[in-house]
Amino acid sequence: MNPVIKKKLSNLTLVVILILTVLIIALLLTHLQREAVFDGKRALDDVRTQVAFGARTPGSTAHQAAGNWILGELTAAGWEAEEQTAVVAGHPIRNLIARSGSGKPWYILGAHYDSRMKADQDQVSLKQTQPVPGANDGASGVAVLLELARALPEDMPGQVWLVFFDAEDQGNLPGWDWILGSRYFADTLQGIPDGVVVVDMIGDAELTIYKERNSDEGMTTGIWEAAARAGYGQQFPSDYKYQMLDDHLPFLERGIPATLLIDFDYPWWHTTSDTLDKVSAASLDVVGESLYRWIMQKMNDGN
Repeated sequence: MNPVIKKKLSNLTLVVILILTVLIIALLLTHLQREAVFDGKRALDDVRTQVAFGARTPGSTAHQAAGNWILGELTAAGWEAEEQTAVVAGHPIRNLIARSGSGKPWYILGAHYDSRMKADQDQVSLKQTQPVPGANDGASGVAVLLELARALPEDMPGQVWLVFFDAEDQGNLPGWDWILGSRYFADTLQGIPDGVVVVDMIGDAELTIYKERNSDEGMTTGIWEAAARAGYGQQFPSDYKYQMLDDHLPFLERGIPATLLIDFDYPWWHTTSDTLDKVSAASLDVVGESLYRWIMQKMNDGN
């Protein structure tokens, strides 16, 4: 072979290899960016913001301010956001609803944003009449939904709703009952979504989310499989442990598949010690990334 031609072929080969290498690196970076869309640290900042408002007990200034802030964050993330107001059992409630996409499949992700009026599980009797700060019990679920609002693509097939329920956490207090906001929302919901996922108390630094006995088995299995594929099988063991009264029940009562994600092994439940230092960005990331993978699979599969 002519040395000049041989040299040109050699140079061409190097150019092709260089181009392929650049393309592979670009694809890998795109893949990594797609896999790391949920930001647990940013979600923790959202917990911090909510706690800074103060206890978000129904009717309080902090509760109103937190609701306004949530609506603002949803709008900034490009979602259609609105409030649903009503009087339930004599109490004003304010659910917050955000929508993205249209058609089928249709999934709702929910969390309560109120915090409990009285820390009746506190070991210090003088503190039992004080409000619960609600860093994990309330703010953690809200934070995961807000970060999902930022992470989920605008051009999803189907539709996703994010619903922030009011007045979930006041049961066993005089004149109150549990899950007032979600019950009103479910009772007035037009149409039947393909499923509802509720997240509650999912920020504990020592995160372990057992399967919940009231939850839809098929949806639970799908979420746990998504978590395992993401490498979070340890945080999502396959055992059933609790049977909970939570915001998923009104949907189950209507025949809508619904699942609860909750880490109820939380020593500071309904105490004044449910504070920011108990919440972990890593735990928020585990739940958020698992739900992101699951919902995107449901959207892409069309079921």
